[in-house]
Amino acid sequence: MKTLDDMLAEQLKNEDFRKEYEAIQPEMNVIRAMVDARTSMNLTQKELAERTGINQADISKLENGTRNPSINLLKRLAEGMDMDLRIEFVPKKKNQIP
Repeated sequence: MKTLDDMLAEQLKNEDFRKEYEAIQPEMNVIRAMVDARTSMNLTQKELAERTGINQADISKLENGTRNPSINLLKRLAEGMDMDLRIEFVPKKKNQIP
């Protein structure tokens, strides 16, 4: 049985797939960071909504990638989790897939 990593490695051999995969990584990293931060605090989306005043449905849309957050929205989410928001620009690493 193939694992998800095996399937991804196979798909990444396709140049078009690889380019698209690399293109969406910044968005996926933001989503992963939001979910990881919320779950590390053992918060449900509903609890985070109550802390931030952001509708739970909107938090769900952010986490499933159907809505793009503004910087202000990310700051509100961070504040609701008693965290600081940090955004970084880092040099690209050539020929490396996360």
